[in-house]
Amino acid sequence: MNATLESVIELHDVSRRFGKTVAMDRVSLALAPGHIVGLLGANGSGKTTLLRHVVGLYLPQDGECRTLGCTAGDLTPELMARIGYVAQEGELLEWQTVRQLIAYVRAYYPKWNRDLEERLVQEFELPPKARVASLSPGVRQRLAILLAVCPEPDLLILDEPASGLDPIARAQFLDLLLEIIQSPERTIVISSHILGDVEKVIDYVLIMHQGRLVRDCPYEELQEEFARLLVTGSSPLPNPLPFAELLSCKVSGREADAVVRHPDLAAIRAFETAHQAKVERRGLGLEDLYRYVVQCEKKG
Repeated sequence: MNATLESVIELHDVSRRFGKTVAMDRVSLALAPGHIVGLLGANGSGKTTLLRHVVGLYLPQDGECRTLGCTAGDLTPELMARIGYVAQEGELLEWQTVRQLIAYVRAYYPKWNRDLEERLVQEFELPPKARVASLSPGVRQRLAILLAVCPEPDLLILDEPASGLDPIARAQFLDLLLEIIQSPERTIVISSHILGDVEKVIDYVLIMHQGRLVRDCPYEELQEEFARLLVTGSSPLPNPLPFAELLSCKVSGREADAVVRHPDLAAIRAFETAHQAKVERRGLGLEDLYRYVVQCEKKG
């Protein structure tokens, strides 16, 4: 995505190393407001490092990171109040009760949705009088989500927010994301291993691989880049199928199941005519799309 004056997040050739490990390798991106962004990558690919740069917890060793128009390391309290952040390993004040912690955090935000707070306390089944230290990991995660979304931030950063949630709580959380994105100026960046959930809500994709940003595009563009082809012929089919950029191919007599990159409609139609075959194009889910993107990167 090209940088604009309205970009919520901008990184210009940002690099970060921990000893000999390169966590981020010259990463550049610019995110405009109004998107739900899926940040994907294996453990150690650089996702959490990127998000910590965005909120100013890490400073670039090379390059520049700007958030809400300001150098991320210089974010003012006023700008921080416009950012919600759920960390992968959230640290909450364990000696407080749930009610006390919510009131404590609320005091720092000039814009706080009390109606949403009360609703989420009920929907998330948060025990107001319980000490935070006594909460299960899933309940703690629900509390962290409440604290991040009730200020109605312009930028919501979620690092593995659903990892500790049960299926019902995950469904509630996804419904909440769809609700709060209704503001055209709000941006959500969500990093998650649960790709089946993420694909239901995102409209933009960032993919990290070994510290590099290897995809930065609308989700629909990624869906167009790869396709699954189900082929049925009137006679045995060639093995492998003669398509360019063939990523996988299973041929069994007159039937075949293949995945191609940059499918060529003209080549598909010519194949159908030459082999008296029918080719049905289907989309791929986010998990498969991620896997094939990484496969292409490994091949170079």
